Amino acid sequence: MLLTSRDSRADLVAGLDAGADDYLIKPFDPEELRARVHVGLRVLSLQDRLSEQVAELQAALAKVRQLAGLLPICSYCKRIRNDNNYWEQVDSYIAHHSDTLFSHGICPACFDAVNAEFEHQ
Repeated sequence: MLLTSRDSRADLVAGLDAGADDYLIKPFDPEELRARVHVGLRVLSLQDRLSEQVAELQAALAKVRQLAGLLPICSYCKRIRNDNNYWEQVDSYIAHHSDTLFSHGICPACFDAVNAEFEHQ
């Protein structure tokens, strides 16, 4: 904040162009100074929250990119090798790396195969 006795419009513009976020002319009103400081604090708070949200979005984007990339998957059991070189179920891996929730069921072809297997026993 620039506090000065220079009161021309050109001085105000020059001060703001030089990097000041606000400009007050002497003599100043203490209540106006307090109000302008509060505005500055609100702007700083908004910048902090924006920075936090940007960091959260960057982390989410990294997870999406990881899911969109090449996944090492076993051709037999369909497990995925994670970043720690452990093998885990596809649904566990995806749930860990995204906001996806899974509900498990059985498709008609698998249901028929399971029934056929039990009928042969």
